[in-house]
Amino acid sequence: MGQGAHTPEELDALFEDAFVLRDSGALASLFEARALLVAGGVTGEVRGSEEIALLASALWSRDFTYVADPRRVVQTHDIALVLAAQGTSVVRRGADGAWRYAISLLAIDSERRRSDHEQATKPSAWGTNVRGERPLTDDAQCQ
Repeated sequence: MGQGAHTPEELDALFEDAFVLRDSGALASLFEARALLVAGGVTGEVRGSEEIALLASALWSRDFTYVADPRRVVQTHDIALVLAAQGTSVVRRGADGAWRYAISLLAIDSERRRSDHEQATKPSAWGTNVRGERPLTDDAQCQ
């Protein structure tokens, strides 16, 4: 198999890895050649791996981060819809068997920065994070 992921869920994890490592080449390789990426609240849409790599660099310079958290994957044959905490994506399995993004809408806003995310997800002594949210359990995710 070439570059890409074995499953739609793995693709989201590889996106996080490339984003955290700030590897624009690895990140761009996760997208189809004519893919569309929209980073809401930050910029317009970009198309193709070169523009996607440039957008990623711009997001990193502003200290934005991405955490993989696919909440639901709806798949039929070689296409899937991935609903995640930070976005929605349409992904396709290519002729080489690798899954890649065709369309990705990232929910990135000016408030979602690395330090904000790290602070907001730290649990407090009272069982909630600093925003007052309780961590999701398997039971809560199923409701």
